[in-house]
Amino acid sequence: MADRIPLRAPGGRQLTARQRVLLAELEELFLAEGFVHFTLDDLAAKMHCSKSTLYALAPSKEQLAVRVVAHFFRGAVDVMEKRIAELSDAREIIGAYLDGIAEYLHRASPSFMRDINDFAPARAAYELNSRAAAGRIRSFIARGVEDGVFRDVHATLIAEMAGVLIEGIQTGVVGARTGVSDAEAFTALAELLLGGLASK
Repeated sequence: MADRIPLRAPGGRQLTARQRVLLAELEELFLAEGFVHFTLDDLAAKMHCSKSTLYALAPSKEQLAVRVVAHFFRGAVDVMEKRIAELSDAREIIGAYLDGIAEYLHRASPSFMRDINDFAPARAAYELNSRAAAGRIRSFIARGVEDGVFRDVHATLIAEMAGVLIEGIQTGVVGARTGVSDAEAFTALAELLLGGLASK
């Protein structure tokens, strides 16, 4: 996974310390309450700042929403990679990685996840993150087979099925059919993978 790209304001300038704090505060607000229903005036009032301060982060409310959602998922990448950095056993890596995703998504309210699903540009940020996560899982499975901790029978197929399940979680299909949150679905995926791939 690539190193995190420095956050930049529109026009390519690196964010100031105040802008970084504001972005983090917006993330917490969106995670708790969603974002579609807010106007820029609402956000400025809640953040105790001017609309021009928000425009310095993004030129429109819609682009601001995408920026905050992307910031949330970039943070997930950082957290997951740190969780697995010292691990060498593929079973532990997959468990820690998917449990970490589940824990991270527990921060997100149903309103936030619903708004992501309903707003295509924000949904695209989630899709990008989900594709990256599926790619990481495939690499962990391949490593486990190579190390002999996973059975190699159908390992490639299982890796692809994991990718399909991650896509199903991200698109809301799994949640709609089962009534579970995305976080709960990632926990179940970890259990399914580790049980199905075990060499013994």
